[in-house]
Amino acid sequence: MVRYRKRAWVRIMNINNLQPAAGGRTKQKRLGRGIASGHGKTCCKGHKGQWARSGGGVRVGFEGGQVPLHRRLPKVGFDNAWKKEYTIVNLSQLEGFDNGAVVTAEILLEAGIISKVLPYGIKVLGSGTIDKKLTVEAAKFSKSAKEAIEKTGGTAKEIVKTKVESK
Repeated sequence: MVRYRKRAWVRIMNINNLQPAAGGRTKQKRLGRGIASGHGKTCCKGHKGQWARSGGGVRVGFEGGQVPLHRRLPKVGFDNAWKKEYTIVNLSQLEGFDNGAVVTAEILLEAGIISKVLPYGIKVLGSGTIDKKLTVEAAKFSKSAKEAIEKTGGTAKEIVKTKVESK
């Protein structure tokens, strides 16, 4: 005996048959409209108490006088307001440049190697290898990055970035 499944018809969505999802729209609960409604007299709030009052309830995080969780937990971490943030570039990312090229922050931005230059400029780190002679201009170099660039015959030029005073 072969059983056939009924074909489920797919409704095509048109402007004339749009409707909200099932259960997406519910009727408003009409409070205080008599005993027969089931929501009369106390309006589903019970008898007396803090929650039955107008504007009743407690603020977020209030635990009835007990020391709340956000005060029981210890303070964590430290945010240094004077930290120096650099945009990091590794030697392996500089491999794509031609031999003898001058690499600056603007060129790295155009090439898509970095997305933005942080306030203190660029720092070149020694992760990866480099085989080309490049002139790299950056705010800082790690010891290994500087040695690797100079080993290939290139130059690591440190640029001192001065802070611009706002008027």
